[in-house]
Amino acid sequence: MRRLEPAAIGGIMSREVANFRTFWKSTTFSSVLEPVVYLLAFGLGLGATIVDDVDGMEYVEFVGTGMVATAVIFSSALPAMFGTFVKHRFQRTYDAILAAPVDVEELVTAEMLWIALRSGVYGSFPLIVSMFFGLDPAPGMLLVPLFAFITALGFAAFGIAVAATVAKIDQFSYVTTLCVTPLFLVAGTFFPIDQLPEGLQVLAQLNPLHQLVELVRHACFGFEATDLLRIGALMAFAVVLWRVAVRRMEKRLID
Repeated sequence: MRRLEPAAIGGIMSREVANFRTFWKSTTFSSVLEPVVYLLAFGLGLGATIVDDVDGMEYVEFVGTGMVATAVIFSSALPAMFGTFVKHRFQRTYDAILAAPVDVEELVTAEMLWIALRSGVYGSFPLIVSMFFGLDPAPGMLLVPLFAFITALGFAAFGIAVAATVAKIDQFSYVTTLCVTPLFLVAGTFFPIDQLPEGLQVLAQLNPLHQLVELVRHACFGFEATDLLRIGALMAFAVVLWRVAVRRMEKRLID
């Protein structure tokens, strides 16, 4: 038998798809409306006060391309945290799944893949919305869902690991306030990170969301040689967090 059985992973993902069919409309509505609100507030509202271009882009284009990262982290890390905790603690879904020929590694992998696939789609919505605000289409944009998928894998694993660590669901407030919010604020979405103090610039460069923001902007306006390093960094981030999530879930689910 292989370490990761496709049948086991496919079974878990099919369950998630069947469940998602019951609430996809509300999720899609918020995923489309949110970038519109941000673009109206920041791109057109705040952007009207900014005369000069930002990094060679109009401010509405700067925010629109950066909003992909915000959409990815909010559609991956948060659903992974709350969804994993609820399915384990309250619904006992994982106890039922593990009673079948499925192990924890396959369970975590399937959850990550499903969340990342969904985030890859929803993460592209801000880019589509930005086209209605003046962003010109480019062939490189076809790779944006892939970039969002790779990034979402890491943040889905992050959310699962957090859910397997906290004792109470209320403790997610610490994670969102101290980790998730700073990550998307210093990703270069609303302002260039070179405006930060030098020490914070170094930390911002290590932010996976910043790597995604740069990849999306380069997909729209021209790739650079360093983009392969950015993709490799995001893949490494996903693999490391995957192993952490598997280990934390094994401790939580296996007595």
